[in-house]
Amino acid sequence: MTRSNIYLILAAAGLALAGCNKAESPAEVQRDVTDAQARGERDVADAEAKAQERMAKEQERLENTETHDADQVADRARDASETAAQGDYKVAVARAEATHRIAVEKCKSLQGDAQADCKSRAEADLENAKRAAEARRDGAG
Repeated sequence: MTRSNIYLILAAAGLALAGCNKAESPAEVQRDVTDAQARGERDVADAEAKAQERMAKEQERLENTETHDADQVADRARDASETAAQGDYKVAVARAEATHRIAVEKCKSLQGDAQADCKSRAEADLENAKRAAEARRDGAG
């Protein structure tokens, strides 16, 4: 490979990387944020509906348990509690992911390092929210 080919490759790579952190127009950002909000609302609503459905099934199982069998009642109550905790976790993660998508779309209004920093903060916020949801779930079970 010649020296000029290496320079061309490096220049192309530099241009490609520069394009990654180029600011989008305010109209593009607003459209993308609106789309992310709508998707997030759907995802959270789906997670809530699934959690409610699972909880209703567990509640029904608990109500249909023979009350004279204390061990079985305790098992069903524990199952219901775990189902509720898992449902709460899934809803919290869906909310965190929705918030993350919106934040990333808003970051696209920035340029260069500011955009990269914004996206890094959004990623860190997502990971922190997931860890907090896990801790609540694991503490409830």
